[in-house]
Formats: sequence, structure tokens, C-alpha cells
Amino acid sequence: MARVLVVDEDPQVRRFLGVSLETCGHRVAEAENASDGLRLCQGRKYDLIILDPGVSDMTGLEVISSIRRRSAAPIIVLSNRADEATKVEALDRGADDYVVKPFGIGELMARMRAALRTSRPLLKPALVVVGDLRIDLSERRITRNGRDVHLTKREFDLLKVLASTPDHVISHHALLKAVWKTVRGDGVTYLRVYIMQLREKLERIPSRPTLIVTEPGVGYRLKTSGDQLSKGDGS
Repeated sequence: MARVLVVDEDPQVRRFLGVSLETCGHRVAEAENASDGLRLCQGRKYDLIILDPGVSDMTGLEVISSIRRRSAAPIIVLSNRADEATKVEALDRGADDYVVKPFGIGELMARMRAALRTSRPLLKPALVVVGDLRIDLSERRITRNGRDVHLTKREFDLLKVLASTPDHVISHHALLKAVWKTVRGDGVTYLRVYIMQLREKLERIPSRPTLIVTEPGVGYRLKTSGDQLSKGDGS
């Protein structure tokens, strides 16, 4: 269960999100404009903020920067604007994800789960074993059938993020922020290249991946299918 703040001028959107989120067990607070949203951020801590930056009482995407200065909670932007420049500016101003209206509630919930996972400390596995593949996060060592698999630093950092929460989807944006510490307009293309390189080294049939699985339009997950996970520090 998470405490979620919804900032949107449209009462129908607020009502729809409120009912949907509360049905899933979340607690929801609503704000109809930027001023109310900022006031609520100052007065209470939220786990997640869903925001339409098109609120009329603040210019452009300024509301994202203003909320980010007051809260470290993940921000998911809901917007009618689908152009790349707006998405990039929103992410650069502090948003964690961007969803274009109209949106599917299933996709939004998946993005919420991904944002909440990356914002909360978890007990991470120190060792992930999938068949004959061993991913030792604490030793930064990958082996298959006892033989070392050599990864570049960036490849390992990406694999480490995926292996830290196995069988959970991690969004493109969360992966880019965790590994590259920034999100650029061509970031997803960069990410796909590195995922392809990892698959070439780790998958038995890289063109038909069963380990690093794509969740279309959302991100990737490391699929263990119930194989062994040894809990530990892994950080």
C-alpha cells in the first residue's frame, strides 16, 4: 500500500484514479491545481505523485521542478502532450516517468510498481542462479558451468539492477537513471543496445531471450522462473 498524491485539474481523471488506486489498497489524496499540490507536499510525505503538469496556475512544466524541490517521491507525469521535447524536459526537471493520455490503468499500475520498487530499500539477493548461470552481485562475477562470463562495467551495472529485483519489471526510465544517472532523448536506444549485448553473452539463443525479458512499452525483467536466489547484501 502506498500514499499517492494525484494532481490534476480534471475531476473525472481524479475520480477515476482515486477509485482505481483505492481498489488496489492505496491511499489517495487529490489536488486540483499546482498550489494545492505544493501545499500538500509540504504538509505530508507521499510515496508517489501522479501529476498533470498542464495545471493552469503554474507555467509549463515548472510545477515538476517545484514539487521535486519539496519531495523526493517518484513523480509520474500524465499529459496530453506526446512530443519528445516535452517528455525530455519533464524528465530533466525531475519526473521519474511519463505517460501520455489517454492511458490504460494496467500500464499506469505497472509503472507505479516500478517507480515504487526503485524508491524503496529492498533486501537484495547477493546471488542469483538461473540454471547453470550464476550471477554473484557481491563479487561482481558471472559464471556459466563454472566458467567466467566477462562483462563490461556498464553491462554488469545494468545486469545488477535487473538482478537486484528478479522477476520484477523495471521501467526504461528507472534503468537509465540507475545505470547512466541521467535520461536523454536517445536513452532508450542506448538501453536497447546494452540489453542486446547482455543477451549475446548470457542467453542460449539471443534472438529468443528467456532470461532478460522485454515488457513491451514498459521495460525489462530478469526472469528466474523460480530458480535459486540467495538473499544478502548484494549492494
